[in-house]
Amino acid sequence: MNNQFALSNTQLLEIANDLKSKIETGLQEDGTEIKCLPTYIHPKKDGIKGEATVFDLGGTNFRAAVVSVGEETKITGMAEKDITEMKTAGFTETDLYNSEAEAIVQLKLPANSSIGYCFSYPAKPMLNGDAELIVWTKGVNIAGMAGKPIGAPMVKFLNDTMNAGFNGKIAVVNDTITSLFAGLANPGYDAYIGLIVGTGTNMATFFPSTYIPKINGMEGWSGETPVNLESGNFNPPNLTKFDVEVDDNSDNKGFQRFEKAISGMYLGRIFRAVFPNDGLDINLDAAGLSKMMNNPDQYKLEYVETAFQIYERSAKLVAASIAGLVLNLSTAYPSVKKIQVLAEGSLFWSKVKAHDTKYVDVVNACLAELLAESGLNDIKVDISRIENANLIGAAMSVLS
Repeated sequence: MNNQFALSNTQLLEIANDLKSKIETGLQEDGTEIKCLPTYIHPKKDGIKGEATVFDLGGTNFRAAVVSVGEETKITGMAEKDITEMKTAGFTETDLYNSEAEAIVQLKLPANSSIGYCFSYPAKPMLNGDAELIVWTKGVNIAGMAGKPIGAPMVKFLNDTMNAGFNGKIAVVNDTITSLFAGLANPGYDAYIGLIVGTGTNMATFFPSTYIPKINGMEGWSGETPVNLESGNFNPPNLTKFDVEVDDNSDNKGFQRFEKAISGMYLGRIFRAVFPNDGLDINLDAAGLSKMMNNPDQYKLEYVETAFQIYERSAKLVAASIAGLVLNLSTAYPSVKKIQVLAEGSLFWSKVKAHDTKYVDVVNACLAELLAESGLNDIKVDISRIENANLIGAAMSVLS
């Protein structure tokens, strides 16, 4: 069967090199396709010790936990709360803090605790470790919070209303940055990458400050800088007419083109674009395609094969994006030989019966070929996972 989603290594290398140059542009100036948002936190590469309170605000869920980091990293308490009501009209900043407090009050908090806050909405990092909300997304729109710090008002509220005893130190970090920091729990690498491939996608890494022209001369900051690439907004070459159609029918046309080609939220939409007249479920997503690939006898062969082609291409595009970032890292750190990728996301760690395939295996095989063809076959890339990486990475951000 003809594969309309096939990509040659030559095409994948074009994608890798295009991302590499767009990352360089994003490191030079603000407001570019790849945003390259610096985070002003120096995580220790080893020897992080202590206990922190950790918050994790996702799309509809809030988690609070106590995390201790040291010889053994462990989560000693956790409370969770569904806060879908964030999406209702008239929901206020105070409502948000009260809702979060309902979870936090269940924990036995360490005395004089610091807070690591994994915040999964666009935010601009501040020099003191806090971050300013840029804009609410994911259907949330709480008035009066954009352009203001996220952490400090929350700490004040919790201390004033529940006498929480937080010491004022808070680090607010993006979920991809927490994956990057969690990877530091595997020491001995020359460079680290945080990667998310689930409902959406993004990457983060460390660059020397001298490799980031747009922060040159910044008072009070030097050394290695964690950078949230916001790589889901990458617009790569070699996409198909089906990708164009998915983008045209999206609510953010022209943005997040890479995310729309590879992430779980969009794979079903690409499939529907291939079969526009088949009356397919409008909510078809990656889980729906997995169902086809895992029950091939229950679906048309053409459906199973197309689902697999879209799934396999997603993994190869991820490999190309990692290769692009490795090209940047090999320029920033000429002696780099071993790179750790901490990968998060249900799609990335999935496997399907069709062709007996694991997503990570496709990524690894393709990445090895692309690095070899780029003359970087002496660089070894290890991809791993850590349970609760968000919570652990957030704790490491504030304990550093």
